[in-house]
Amino acid sequence: MPGSLLLKQPPHFLRDAKKAGKKVATLTAYDYPTARLLDDCGLDFLLVGDSLGMVVLGYPDTTSVTIEDMVHHTRAVARGATRTWVVSDMPAGTCLTTEIALSCARRLREAGADAVKLEGGRECLPMVDAILAEGIPVVGHLGMLPQRVKEEGGYRIKGKSESEAERILADALALDLAGVSAIVLELVHGPAVRQIVEQTASPMIGIGSGTDSDGQILVLHDLVGLFPWFRPKFAQARADIASEIQRAAREFAESARRH
Repeated sequence: MPGSLLLKQPPHFLRDAKKAGKKVATLTAYDYPTARLLDDCGLDFLLVGDSLGMVVLGYPDTTSVTIEDMVHHTRAVARGATRTWVVSDMPAGTCLTTEIALSCARRLREAGADAVKLEGGRECLPMVDAILAEGIPVVGHLGMLPQRVKEEGGYRIKGKSESEAERILADALALDLAGVSAIVLELVHGPAVRQIVEQTASPMIGIGSGTDSDGQILVLHDLVGLFPWFRPKFAQARADIASEIQRAAREFAESARRH
């Protein structure tokens, strides 16, 4: 029930999965019908990602997504996902201070999120600690940080150099010790991923980070071929929904003009 303070799963269920040797599988969702469909698919959680900026709202990246956008879409997803955990992204600019982070995390929780996800490492620990103290589970995000894509000048694999791999590991260990439920590793070099996985209790969920993580996350539109204008190299499309939509629309238009 959106706004409910009851969690569908305890905050530690993802850590329990790693301890039991179970891989984590999750996809993004941005609306009610998609969430309702995915709620029956055995996924560990659904991510209301700020990737909706590109695949739903048509922005060039995630940096224009607002907390109002995230609250709106979280409410819709929470209505459809009655059994599966809903994790919502804290959008760019919401982790500048502890006060802002807490306020935004509360809004997402009230909208129906079971947990929030935020990008960044040790610099975000005060925000992570405050949100966890509020009783709101947190998922971390390390490696390539889409909310900082403009500062970093584009998307690239992280952790190839020894110094960068050590920094990501230190960030992962700090978040893990703080008590996050899981950490997304985006575009992280394989050897660095293996090292992080071996030293953490929370699952490391990869996207574009090889196969050595504790699980995988993918943008739904990349999985089902619903965003044909761009698809990451690492994403394997298992359907071609875009072509099916166009085919059905063309058939409808032709039929409507014949009658």
